Amino acid sequence: MTLAEDTGPERGGDDLLAAEYVLGVLPTEERQIASRRIDTETGFARIVDGWEVHLSPLAAGYPEVEPPASVKPAIDRRLFSSAAAAPTEQRAGLWSSLAFWRGLAAAAVAALAIYIAVPYLNPPAVQPQTRLVASLAADGSDVKYLAVYDAAHHEVGLSHVSGERAAGKDFELWMIEGKNAPVSMGVIPVGSTAHVVVTPAVQQKLALGAVLAVSLEPAGGSPTGQPTGPVVAAGDLKGI
Repeated sequence: MTLAEDTGPERGGDDLLAAEYVLGVLPTEERQIASRRIDTETGFARIVDGWEVHLSPLAAGYPEVEPPASVKPAIDRRLFSSAAAAPTEQRAGLWSSLAFWRGLAAAAVAALAIYIAVPYLNPPAVQPQTRLVASLAADGSDVKYLAVYDAAHHEVGLSHVSGERAAGKDFELWMIEGKNAPVSMGVIPVGSTAHVVVTPAVQQKLALGAVLAVSLEPAGGSPTGQPTGPVVAAGDLKGI
């Protein structure tokens, strides 16, 4: 198989299913099936737990964002200001009013939506992070990777799912944009997780959702600047 041929990945195996579940890239129906299996199958649940631990280093570079201090007072006003303004004689009846509790529940949902939305409506000075993901696999190959492109940090995080490189060989990561020649993104470091820095020339193309592919090359990478070995995994970058 070459990079010019079909690069559609072949899904299969509980290990990859669990990894894609944790990463959040499964279609809705498959995610529901996986969720039910977590509740009913101890073995599968353990695989999912293992992948949560395995993939956590990929998120280590993303700090938590604290909501603005104004969010809590806004929630309080949304929930309680109308009740505080009501006449005293009406307050006692509120506690037995079904309409009041329905209104309060609706206000709580609205306030929660505000709480979640504010960091996105009023983002910090830094650029918001844009992430795309891909499940890399290929017919006839046991090599599988999960890839996360982080536009904010200009890098691709790779998590090794299965498959080993042959002695004296390396895996090399490529970007494929339409029918253009593949562009090397470098040799993939050995390990369960790895980070590959993305050059400025490749960043804009990746942001549009290019294909990532892994080929088997001589130690140190392709000597020609183009793939010389077989494609062992490939997949489309998609937004999450």
